[in-house]
Amino acid sequence: MTRLAVIGGGAWGTALACVARRAGNDTLLWARNAAVVTGINEHRINTHYLDGITLEAGIEATTSMAAAAQSADIVLLVVPSQFVRKISTDLAPYLQKSTPVVLCAKGVEQKTGALMTEILSETLPSTPIGVLSGPTFAQEVARGLPTAVTLAAAALSTSEQLAAAIGVPQFRPYLSNDPVGAEIGGAVKNVLAIACGIVAGRKMGDNARAALITRGLAEIVRLGIAKGAQAETMMGLSGLGDLTLTCNAMQSRNFSLGAALGEGRSLADILKERRAVTEGVYSASSVVALAARLGVEMPICEAVDRIVNNGDDIDQVITDLLSRPFAHEHNRAD
Repeated sequence: MTRLAVIGGGAWGTALACVARRAGNDTLLWARNAAVVTGINEHRINTHYLDGITLEAGIEATTSMAAAAQSADIVLLVVPSQFVRKISTDLAPYLQKSTPVVLCAKGVEQKTGALMTEILSETLPSTPIGVLSGPTFAQEVARGLPTAVTLAAAALSTSEQLAAAIGVPQFRPYLSNDPVGAEIGGAVKNVLAIACGIVAGRKMGDNARAALITRGLAEIVRLGIAKGAQAETMMGLSGLGDLTLTCNAMQSRNFSLGAALGEGRSLADILKERRAVTEGVYSASSVVALAARLGVEMPICEAVDRIVNNGDDIDQVITDLLSRPFAHEHNRAD
């Protein structure tokens, strides 16, 4: 039996703990919130973040990072992207150098523009790193509904080890040697989902949403290639798959936030009602800044950044986006 630690007690971390346990692993989940830990250990439920899902025996929770990490054979790092640097730094003293860490956070660091793998190369320099990404809603994964993901690592042997540990018929990992491509898709799709939500909230129609998804995918590919990713990765589960899911369902925190913005609600009021982090709000500025540094045009992401971080008028931003010069569809500089 593999001993698996899940670092992060939110909805996605709890769902992945369910996956790990179904795959036969001894599973320990670390959460900062003591009430989450008590709820899991005493009542088999995470009422704060994944209410309605009864967790099976064999999933335990702790507030001790040392207890979670020291005996782990594999660690899943499932905290919001803007906390990855802090949590991975805290995690470092307790990890064996050979213990793989799987990044399950999707975002770009605000202050530095770093991808999550780039952060871990600094905080956990000797650790084998994997990236798990794809079209996944936590509730569906926790319920055991069929799901497929990309599991990427620079070394194929690492991907194979991780897939063997957590793969089950209802949770199918597809292997990749392109962690950067898997990361880019997961980070940018959150920003694009806000844009699609705004389109829904403004009742601009399905044509507009389809156009945003398609042109958004072009932005993902341009940024990924500029970062050295493989274009085919972003056409797979961690790119097109994740983008399609997140831009079409109110289950998505990013899409639902965009829809509320499109209906005229303020960002501050929307965020006040939420316990879980809406990653696209925080990634918008860092994605745009990274793209600018690399000389990559990302007009849809720039539009979202104007709305959520600069407070620009939504109708004016939409007008500006629609008034861009006509261009060749496959020109990467368009």
